[in-house]
Amino acid sequence: MLNSLDIAKPANETRVVVAMSGGVDSSVVAGILAQQGYDVIGITLQLYDHGEAVQRKGTCCAGQDIDDAKRVAASLGIPHYVLDYEKRFEQMVINPFAEAYARGETPVPCITCNQSVKFEDLMGEARQLGADVLATGHYVQTKLIDAGSPTQRRVLLRPIDNERDQSYFLFATTPDQLDFLRFPLGGLPKSRVRELAHEMGLEIANKQDSQDICFVPMGKYGDVIRKLKPDAQKQGDIVHLDGRVLGTHQGIINYTIGQRRGLGIAAPEPLYVVKLEPKENRVIVGPRETLKSYTVKLRDVNWLGEGELKILAAGNGLALHAKLRSTRAPQSSVIQIINDEIYVTLIDGEHGISAGQACVFYSDDSNTSEVLGGGFIVGANNAN
Repeated sequence: MLNSLDIAKPANETRVVVAMSGGVDSSVVAGILAQQGYDVIGITLQLYDHGEAVQRKGTCCAGQDIDDAKRVAASLGIPHYVLDYEKRFEQMVINPFAEAYARGETPVPCITCNQSVKFEDLMGEARQLGADVLATGHYVQTKLIDAGSPTQRRVLLRPIDNERDQSYFLFATTPDQLDFLRFPLGGLPKSRVRELAHEMGLEIANKQDSQDICFVPMGKYGDVIRKLKPDAQKQGDIVHLDGRVLGTHQGIINYTIGQRRGLGIAAPEPLYVVKLEPKENRVIVGPRETLKSYTVKLRDVNWLGEGELKILAAGNGLALHAKLRSTRAPQSSVIQIINDEIYVTLIDGEHGISAGQACVFYSDDSNTSEVLGGGFIVGANNAN
């Protein structure tokens, strides 16, 4: 018999490490599992400067949030450990974030953090503690397919609460990692999670959710990049697609594909950033219609679906659904491998695609569709 975490042990003999950020979601995960009788241990990773973050609210893994996680663990009666991962986080997440912006890309650091610090390093810590599984407060689901058979595998699914869907940020999770991970909130709406926090008597029950990138104060990512890459703040030309120089920019790190406001140029028509050229230090602008793309080229693709992608995507390709932004619904697409390179064609297209963003694959566009993997965008075939 399997317990509620799909482990063939009684709950009290099943050790679960919970990644506790100090927020409502991970706190409720710890509370649910403790109530179910599991041997729960909470771990919080301190990821960036405690001093800078201590007065900030709605962050993650620093300052007040670490104190909140400690208090929650104490109220639940579970052991709790804080591990200093500042240097590792800087090396694996913050520095690559700044370097990507300097290259004219739009990175997604939450994906990188899950890939490295959370689902690699933290998983290693959990195994050293003798854990059977690592549980987090992400809003996704997993399901065991063909349990006990040679074809057994665990699949990743979207949550029932699509407004909280975090599958976009977890596409790079490997099959081995999925086997060790559990996501107890995937079958609950956020409103119920808040209710559970109140029912458990947790002090953080009304705590706001984090909104910004955790290490970027007030969402001002340019400040972080300027500190790490001062050369990225070099002036250059703002150029229209037709070749006209329209103005001067203060560094390409201050611009993103699709941006309209704050360009600092005068023009008779609305203009948008359609391309960043870091080597030439130019920002290219044009009308909105030139932002639309239908095909993207990908790198570092992670396939979670059944079968081999190189076989499934050969020839005319494989029909699936894909999305290029975490807040968008998956749209009908086709993935193809051409000369060992992977491309995704979006049937309806997408505006403002930037290198560095993620393209995530789904079995369909239903509420709990299977996450088939994804990759990072190298480039798109913009109309310009």
